[in-house]
Amino acid sequence: MELDTVPLGRTGTQVSELAFGTWRFGREDDTGAIEIEQDHAHRLLDAYDAAGGRFIDTADMYGDGRAETYVGEWLAERDREDYVVASKIYWPTREADPNGRGLGRKHLRRQIDRILDRLGTEYLDLLYIHRWDEATPAREFMRTLNGFVRDGRVNYLGASTLEPNAWKIVKANEIARQESYEPFKVVQPRYNAVNREIEGEFLDMCYEYDLGVIPWSPLAGGFLSGKYTRGESPPVGSRGATDKQFVDSYLTPENFDVLEEVEAVAEEVDASPAQVSLAWLLTHEQVIAPIAGATSIEQLEEDLGAATIDLTRSQFERIATAK
Repeated sequence: MELDTVPLGRTGTQVSELAFGTWRFGREDDTGAIEIEQDHAHRLLDAYDAAGGRFIDTADMYGDGRAETYVGEWLAERDREDYVVASKIYWPTREADPNGRGLGRKHLRRQIDRILDRLGTEYLDLLYIHRWDEATPAREFMRTLNGFVRDGRVNYLGASTLEPNAWKIVKANEIARQESYEPFKVVQPRYNAVNREIEGEFLDMCYEYDLGVIPWSPLAGGFLSGKYTRGESPPVGSRGATDKQFVDSYLTPENFDVLEEVEAVAEEVDASPAQVSLAWLLTHEQVIAPIAGATSIEQLEEDLGAATIDLTRSQFERIATAK
């Protein structure tokens, strides 16, 4: 199969219809072991690339910078211009440094240089703020971010994980309009068939401001993969077996209503629940490129198979109204 391309909002840039997320690259688990080492990260990127994938999502804090390093080493063997690369800034990078976090100019300028160095590139296609910074005035960080665009180190700006606070993005983009700064062109909220908090005001704001929507957690932390069954104990080793917060958030009667509808549609279209959950987002008229974050080649190939599934409007609505 070959992934199609879709517009990156109103930017003129084209991206793969499924993005590849790298948040587990170089990440240490509770025992201190690295979840996805460099060699395995490169094999996953190879598999994504082989399917025509060209949209890579990372962040400065994924694996304490190792994720960007892994991606940069992989890109070094390829033509950088073939790929659209996104990263993010916000979280602390130096715990003892009060200026080593947030969206203050000192932190932003330090981090953009380190991001580009780790990725081995002269520019980012897309830079997100990873959270809103209450300590830094929006006019201040929008001015700094605009400078990155003006000097060519960043092509476009986005905002990640600001849902459901639509007013914050409106505030930042109105400042950008007033000052002729680069505005946010895309947002990256959590969105899937059970996490629906962006529906309504947030999605309406995205429509009014021509903001593309790139969802993270499209499978609800694995809940929508089909591994859980109502009334049965979660599989050994799964998040549902070890994480009380996950249990309280996801293993609810209402969410199982959605999952069972996803599974019914999956049977109808001869696909897996994970594929149908991703296809549901791909069918959504406001969604650009859900971020698939696989830990194995098999899981990645399954996720990519979602691009071959065409849901009917009735199937889309059945899942949408099941919650």
